[in-house]
Amino acid sequence: MVKLGVLDQVYVPEGRTATEGLQQSTRLIQATESLGYSRFWVSEHHSMRALAFSSPEVLVAHLAAATSHIRVGSGGIMLPHYSAYKVAENFRLLEALHPGRIDLGLGRAPGGMPLATRALQQDKYVDVNKYPQQVLDIIGYLYDSIPAGHPFDKLLAAPAISSAPEIWLLGSSGESARIAAMLGTSYAFAEFFGTPGGEAATQHYNEHFKPNNVLEDHPRSMIATLAICADTEEEADRLAKSGDLLFLGIRTGLEVPFLPSAETAVNYPYSEMDLLHIQQTRQRRIIGTPEQVKEQLIQMSKDYNVGEILINSPIHDEKARIHSYKLIADAFGMNAQ
Repeated sequence: MVKLGVLDQVYVPEGRTATEGLQQSTRLIQATESLGYSRFWVSEHHSMRALAFSSPEVLVAHLAAATSHIRVGSGGIMLPHYSAYKVAENFRLLEALHPGRIDLGLGRAPGGMPLATRALQQDKYVDVNKYPQQVLDIIGYLYDSIPAGHPFDKLLAAPAISSAPEIWLLGSSGESARIAAMLGTSYAFAEFFGTPGGEAATQHYNEHFKPNNVLEDHPRSMIATLAICADTEEEADRLAKSGDLLFLGIRTGLEVPFLPSAETAVNYPYSEMDLLHIQQTRQRRIIGTPEQVKEQLIQMSKDYNVGEILINSPIHDEKARIHSYKLIADAFGMNAQ
């Protein structure tokens, strides 16, 4: 049976503050941990009012401290903005504080609009083509395997510990799959972006995986998708309208400064083009009853040939969102803790 986890972008619900959104995220990880979900990831996005944070490493520390056994990680750190050495130090410290529970997901996208990218990279030369070497450097720091002759082979990424976070490369294209296979890391595809070609990307990764001598010696891939579950199809459709409007704004460049309530989304004056965008987006969403959601998640795991799926559920009502995760957990017979 496919393993399930959570991807939380920590939305600011309409009528609530960013602080309240973060509090909801803390309650969500505690609820999903008790339901038996395997891991809980938070993303990195900059200068987006609808999201309550932009520093996953800080939020990972808080969420791990608020739980006891669920894996917690970044989905992901946008590595070209940062020093590989500093990222390794941050996540080694997290691993030392929470041994065996930390995931380091890495991406090469900017995670925001060009203005935010310029601010993040101010007075710094960035070459995204150096991303594979940055990943290798992080592996070297975390596993004390920096090769002799490397400019920083004498550096310690403190603290010195015997374990390391799981390393995942994230992507929404075939290029990230190629890099992950070449470097021998685990690979996660952002299916919820709605980008086509994910099945081919995971197939390439699985078929071209080359083991890294300090990481796991076999390919391991998963996807993150958007799924919303309710007791009836009608209720699931109503709850999904919040995400429809939010992602419509992202797609069309009209920023929605919060996760809209279902009522706001239902009453929004959509144009015919807006409705066409939503219809196209819905084709890559999983929305329905527990039986329907389970069937589609299992089929998706087969289509992508992955053993794990992270679920992102942009539901405005906190109780309905937790209930959605509970219905899915129950449908899969997950072991509540």
